[in-house]
This record gives sequence, structure tokens and C-alpha cells, in this order.
Amino acid sequence: MSTKTQTQTRPEQNQTGEERIQKVRELYAAGPEVGKKAIENLLRELTSRAPEPGSRMASAGRVGRRQGKVSELTIIAPVAPGGAERLRALLELRDGDFGTTDRVGTVHDMRFVFLDNDTKLLLATAYDGDWDPYIEDFAAKIADDLDALFSAWEGWPGIRSPEIKDWLASHQIAAEGWYVAHPDLTVRDIRRLKHVGKALDEFLDKINS
Repeated sequence: MSTKTQTQTRPEQNQTGEERIQKVRELYAAGPEVGKKAIENLLRELTSRAPEPGSRMASAGRVGRRQGKVSELTIIAPVAPGGAERLRALLELRDGDFGTTDRVGTVHDMRFVFLDNDTKLLLATAYDGDWDPYIEDFAAKIADDLDALFSAWEGWPGIRSPEIKDWLASHQIAAEGWYVAHPDLTVRDIRRLKHVGKALDEFLDKINS
């Protein structure tokens, strides 16, 4: 599988906002009527926000995109023989409980999706910071969790392997588009705000009682 890394510079990245708008118009002109009408309404909304919108997307490091403090990682890799059955059983056992992942402290979410009749597994996750420290944190803090999960992938070398970063990068695909509601908030920021909000609610309850 070819990997779209951030070291590859696309011509579109050097285009002005107006040039990108014109390209979109031209491409949608050849599409279905419902798309033509929708794109004109959407372009009017987008251009009303700023005459020359800047890109929210940056590099997460070796592979992947980042918006503000939050980065994305998407991997699709072949499943090893029996891997789908093993991983499904483990995911059902955990029943959404990934509390050990909190040890890493930067993970916003993780999704596991089997594709193509259980022959491929997709992992999608959002995290804080850069790519290399993220992988290193997993190896240092929850290695057994990762190896139990991703030994379902064919050729998984183990999270402690010196080859792990190359293996992951070779199967990772950078997002073409990606939405982050609060790119300025890390996992730590969110926890702090929740703690402050809870304390404030308790204080208001006391003075109103």
C-alpha cells in the first residue's frame, strides 16, 4: 500500500484560495446536478468567512495531519489468519473499556473497523502532539495492550520492535479532509475544564441551597 506522507508536496498546496475555488467549480461542473447546486451554496458560505482562507491543516510529523494541538492517525493493514476472530473476542471482552489508554494521556479516541470481509483492519485515532512521541508513549506505557490488539494485523512486529515506526508509517494514510471541533484543546485541557466545571457546579449548588 502506498503511503501519502507529509514530505510529499502537492501543487494544490501552493495555490491561492481563489485558484482552489475555481478548481472546485470546474470539477463539480462535470458532476451531478445536486452537487452543482450544493457546491455553489457552500462556496458562498466559505468565502463569506474570509476572502483568502488559510489552511487549518498542518503536518503531524512523519505521517498524518494536525489541526492546532490535535493530530490524526489512520492505518489500514491486512489481517493475519485468525486475527479478526481474536480481536473481535478481545474487543467484546473490553466492551469499550480502554481505561489503560489513559496512561498515555494524549489519546482522544480510537476506532477499530474490519473491512473487506474481515481481511483488513482500519484503526483511526486522534491524539495530541506529534507522531513520533505518540508512538513512543504507547511503547513505553501500554505495550501489552497494543500487542494484544494489533497482533491481529499480518506482519505486526510488536510495539517494542525497532522496526515498528517504519511498519506503521508504511500502512498509514494521511487524511485528505478532517474536522476537529476544538483543535486548541488537548486531552489534559479537557480534563482540567471538566474538573473546573464540576467544582463550579458544586459551589453553585451550595450557595443556592
